[in-house]
Amino acid sequence: MMFNLIDKIGDWNPQLFRELKGRLKFFNVAIAVATSLLLQLVVFLYQLREFPNDRYSLVDRYCRLRQVYEQKQNQALQQSDQSRIVDFNDFFSKNFCPQNEIDLQLWWRDHWEYIFLTFSVIFVFTLLVAGSYLLINDLAKEETRGTLNFIRLSPQSETSILTGKLLGVPSLIYLFILLAVPLHLWAGLSANIAFSYILSYYAILAASCIFFYSAALLLALFSRSVNGFQPLLALLSSGVVSLFLFITMVLASSDSNSLNNSTAWFRLFNPWDTTNYLFPNLFHISNGSSVKNWQFFYLPFWTSVVNVVGFHLLNLGLCSYGILQVIKRCFRNPQASIISKKQSYLLVAFSQFMMWGFTLQLGIDNERWDEGVGGNIVFLAVYNLALILSLIAVLSPHRQDVQDWARYRHQGVSSHKNLWQDLIWGEKSPALVAIAINLIIVTIPWLVWISFTSVFDANDRQTWLSHDIDRFKVLLAIALSISIIMIYATIAQLILLLKTPKRSSWAIRTIGAAILLPPMILGFISISSQVSTVMSTVWLFSTCPWAGIEGSGTTTIFMAFLAELTVLVWLNFQLTKRVRLAGESATKALLAGR
Repeated sequence: MMFNLIDKIGDWNPQLFRELKGRLKFFNVAIAVATSLLLQLVVFLYQLREFPNDRYSLVDRYCRLRQVYEQKQNQALQQSDQSRIVDFNDFFSKNFCPQNEIDLQLWWRDHWEYIFLTFSVIFVFTLLVAGSYLLINDLAKEETRGTLNFIRLSPQSETSILTGKLLGVPSLIYLFILLAVPLHLWAGLSANIAFSYILSYYAILAASCIFFYSAALLLALFSRSVNGFQPLLALLSSGVVSLFLFITMVLASSDSNSLNNSTAWFRLFNPWDTTNYLFPNLFHISNGSSVKNWQFFYLPFWTSVVNVVGFHLLNLGLCSYGILQVIKRCFRNPQASIISKKQSYLLVAFSQFMMWGFTLQLGIDNERWDEGVGGNIVFLAVYNLALILSLIAVLSPHRQDVQDWARYRHQGVSSHKNLWQDLIWGEKSPALVAIAINLIIVTIPWLVWISFTSVFDANDRQTWLSHDIDRFKVLLAIALSISIIMIYATIAQLILLLKTPKRSSWAIRTIGAAILLPPMILGFISISSQVSTVMSTVWLFSTCPWAGIEGSGTTTIFMAFLAELTVLVWLNFQLTKRVRLAGESATKALLAGR
């Protein structure tokens, strides 16, 4: 019967048929079944060891006489009658709870709840850690055997191949989990947990699997250039996933409710916070799940289960869809860039929307500014800098691509007739316009916030934007940040146009030195932005121009911006000249060949 089912699956998805046929063998299936059943038996018996017997204490949780003892002890404490307190303690230490006074119904409910929560944790670690390892290790073996190229050449669609991998490679893990689902479901219903909550947990678990597995496939595809490293990468990746789940589990189990900042977005990539929201006894937090205090653009989204689960699934679904689109883009053509320019705009816009949504939350004292943007400036700046630098590395085309693009433009053969359309959407055109658009997307929320932020906060305290001059200086600092990043992007593109070998390595080293060395040197010699105007001016030309705002005048900041703008214009003039020469020389070579 199983083989007939596999044959039918083969008609629907040949890749899934290939994966299942290679894994669902008798010995492997027997081990998975035996392990799952043994684990269920161990968990059940481990909880059953605490079943109340004839020596069950009178002061334990399930003895009904416990309340009588506590009332009498409290009365003795209020009357300061030490002799009665000693008599009570002596009596209850020597006597046990009668069997008819033990609340077995409550004990069984808690017993089933313990089993349910135990399997809930086991399911998360087993599926995410073991499944990620198997996917990366499988692609490593495919690459080693050379069968991955045959899969690329197959007539199947990318969606069919990826679906076959995601469903087929961890198939034994799925079998292991599915055999434990009936006991898990029975335990949850026996513990009086709502069936809708259990289904919500399964939906979150499935969405987490899709996200982590997609990320594992993407990582495996881009590790192909490092021969012999893939098996170690699989172990490292599973270790990283384990560490991530453990750390986020510790954070979710803490009583801290201080997630009034943009880092709350990254908590949505782990299943613990929402699971703890569904099952409050998962970590026994006295104040309840910290998710209840989260807000999104000052809106209390987390007041209902539907909002919490729906938002979590929406975030995981959108991120998984984006990763799968990247995999589909690069699966057939390993030489293609990771994402296109259009996808980069969507990525930056989505990340800004999510981070600013969690940034704009009410603080501990209901203060919007202190616990909102003010406490997130450094994080937002660092994240956006890392994001834009990553896009520079991904979107900047190499010499041959730029030459092909310049030749086609010179001959009038291009997918876009308009030059600006080609610079915005073209695959092989220089990425400076695309980087500028992404910087504009990043800057728009800052401009809106600066424009609408009041001079005083909710408690009539003066903020750092206390005058219009301060606002203008902040705007100039943003302009300085944009100009310095555009300078880095232009330098990287110029290096990639050189004829020297290892251009990518040289570009990374050069930009890395330009970003890290000036702040390190200035920090090493203990230059503060408040020491002098000259020292503050030096900071304005570094990667961290914000450090020199307070100690610099408006005129100085404006002149620094003009200087950087002049350098940027000159570099782009050199880049345009080189691209034009590359296109003309390629055309002349073709004509000479005729």
